[in-house]
Amino acid sequence: MNTHLTASTATPLQSTLTATVVPGNQRSRFWPQHFGSIPQWLILEAHIFGWLDRLCADYHGGQWAFYALSNGGAYIAPEADSDENWTLFNLMNGNGADISAEAAGITACLMAYSHHACRTESEAMTDHFYRLREYALHHPDSRAIFALID
Repeated sequence: MNTHLTASTATPLQSTLTATVVPGNQRSRFWPQHFGSIPQWLILEAHIFGWLDRLCADYHGGQWAFYALSNGGAYIAPEADSDENWTLFNLMNGNGADISAEAAGITACLMAYSHHACRTESEAMTDHFYRLREYALHHPDSRAIFALID
């Protein structure tokens, strides 16, 4: 299957699930607070960066925003200089998409969370994957995110 999707212009489904930006003065506590009970949690951030590097040819590092979800989940996403979509392509499944920077971060986090959960056999990491997946289901770029992680 080889598909390339563009970002959705549809209105997202109404949901009580929300994402809140973590203020700069609380970022140092983000990883241990949300992932501290997970084996090898210290390597998660680097793995997320690595996933986005694999998925997006135009990604060359940068600043990331940290988000806490109202369901207890958490994710990070690159801070974009503009509202332009990012082009991602997953060589493992042949799917590509043009999506927002936030959706690119969600995609990279879901890939990293899934692989880390399998590698560590951590139920807590699996829970984080499903919390973020729940948020992604209601994201405007949901269809593209799920095509990329399929």
